[in-house]
Amino acid sequence: MASSLTKDSASTPGSEKTFFGHPRGLATLFMTEMWERFSFYGMKALLPLYLVAPGGMDMDAATATAIFSIYMAMVYLLAMPGGWFADRLWGPRKTITIGALAIMAGHITLALPGQAMFFLGLVIVAIGSGLLKANISTLVGHLYDGPDDPRRDGGFTLFYVGINLGAFFAPLAIGTVGEKVNWHLGFALAALGMGLGLIQFLLGGRHLSKRSSDVPKPVEKPELMGLLRKAMLWIIAAVVFYGVTVATGVYTLNWATVPIALAGLVIPIWVITRIKRDKELDQIEQSRMTAYIWFFVAAAVFWMIFDQGASTVALFGKNSTDTSILGFDFPVSWYQSVNPVLIMALAPVFAFMWLALNRRGKEPNTVVKFASGLVIIGASFFVFLIPLTMAADGEKVGAYWMVAIYFMHTIGELCVSPVGLSVTTKMAPEKYASQMLGVWFLAVTAGDCTTSLLSTAGVNLNKSGVVAMEATLAVIAGLAVYMYRKKVRTLMGEVN
Repeated sequence: MASSLTKDSASTPGSEKTFFGHPRGLATLFMTEMWERFSFYGMKALLPLYLVAPGGMDMDAATATAIFSIYMAMVYLLAMPGGWFADRLWGPRKTITIGALAIMAGHITLALPGQAMFFLGLVIVAIGSGLLKANISTLVGHLYDGPDDPRRDGGFTLFYVGINLGAFFAPLAIGTVGEKVNWHLGFALAALGMGLGLIQFLLGGRHLSKRSSDVPKPVEKPELMGLLRKAMLWIIAAVVFYGVTVATGVYTLNWATVPIALAGLVIPIWVITRIKRDKELDQIEQSRMTAYIWFFVAAAVFWMIFDQGASTVALFGKNSTDTSILGFDFPVSWYQSVNPVLIMALAPVFAFMWLALNRRGKEPNTVVKFASGLVIIGASFFVFLIPLTMAADGEKVGAYWMVAIYFMHTIGELCVSPVGLSVTTKMAPEKYASQMLGVWFLAVTAGDCTTSLLSTAGVNLNKSGVVAMEATLAVIAGLAVYMYRKKVRTLMGEVN
């Protein structure tokens, strides 16, 4: 597959091929990630709809949102141990291969009937996603001659295009098959997508850097055995505990979702506190970590609302929007293609805008960009109040309301996501440089776990009052970040 996307490089001697002027291995990673994202975003579009469908799990919206949010949270939480496996045990390439196999196995399990198979499949997909997500970007970086390679930023931009291509086509294909043909066949199609990505990765592996197979810091056997013993104790404790709850007849789904959601809130706090209290950090690093807490909390609020675009907003779209255009009735899952296509259209515009403002000395700093993203995501839920009110009496509203909400989500994402990733790498203490991107992903975990707990507690996230409260929270958080921008900038030091 990669060969069809490559061309001869004018600057490369002989017959060596490049991928639009970049190392050939980028084509391998581009296609692998495109198909993995096809699998992931297809599942993301299908999952909440399947959970509430009479022919699916037939759950109420609150339970469906709680489960969906837990699944999303675990994907990002497990990125941290995924990085550990690559750094200490298997190396990035082997970890990605195992992760891809797990994702395939999980989707195949989801394609089988039965509630037990469904939840088992979700767990396996989340584990596989954590193993893969944490490491494939690392392999992109390995293709270049250090951070100063002039092709590096362009390479990551192409890689990002692959992500959004997969995300765009996934709801159109997997969503259509799942909604219109058979839910389980939709999950099977997601497994096929990951399978194509894995084949591409294995066949094109010779074009990757030799470093992709290295284990940077191999774990010593005594340490590994100690970790295995601790893991076994936790597993035995969980089996005994849940065995007792099932045997005594007190077990409900909340016995699984609530502890996981609480862990998703406690673990990020514990990780950041541990880093902040590390006495080996110098004064500058301590100051930057204090500033980073502002970004982390704000990001958790942002992702709490953003990820409801695939649950709360999507379920509203299913029940209360007119999905017919010129006589064509499109699947509800197609709404999830709006964000990636807008990202592809608007990301270059934002990049050009920041550069143009920078040349004039007017580019907003990181804190202002972050604050803007929060205010915009809050404003999107204020807009959401309009169709919610219009549909209160059962009236179907136009699809353009959904597009407007997702458009605002995209603008907010472009202000927060790339900026957050950048500031995380810039402000990371040297000792924790390889772990800080995992810490950034924990903000997604915290936001989604908050949504899950609210849903489990019986909060109707589709009620106007709740939507207004979430919108207000995001706007206030954005204004707070902006009001304290000078203090945060001082704590950041020389980082812009």
